[in-house]
Amino acid sequence: MSSFTRLFTATMLIAPWTLLGLPANAQAPSTPAPAPAQQAAPSADIPDQKLDAAAAVLTRVASIQQDYEKRVTTASANDKKRLTQEANVAMMKAVTDQGMSVDEYNGIIDTAQKVPAVRQKLEQRLSTQKQ
Repeated sequence: MSSFTRLFTATMLIAPWTLLGLPANAQAPSTPAPAPAQQAAPSADIPDQKLDAAAAVLTRVASIQQDYEKRVTTASANDKKRLTQEANVAMMKAVTDQGMSVDEYNGIIDTAQKVPAVRQKLEQRLSTQKQ
């Protein structure tokens, strides 16, 4: 699996549960890596349209993960790898279907994890989607 796929998978699988306060997938690192000192603070100026899209992606990714978790638990070793790849493709499609790039989506999730105001806006959108 390429480093991009591993990073994307980890981010996509961790993000919904981090924001919703649910336990993260086992792929989540136990302690976050320290941020480089020169890294700029994430901007809280994310357009509402992008936050709406990110919330839609989070909802879709959570659904995809639940679906594929069920499939993987009963699959053979060979099928597990194939199913993981299918899940990655489905998650990437969930991002692009909302008119976002994977990097853009990951940036919004990263910002939401670091900036409480952005996280709150995203959580409000998620709770609205559930209703």
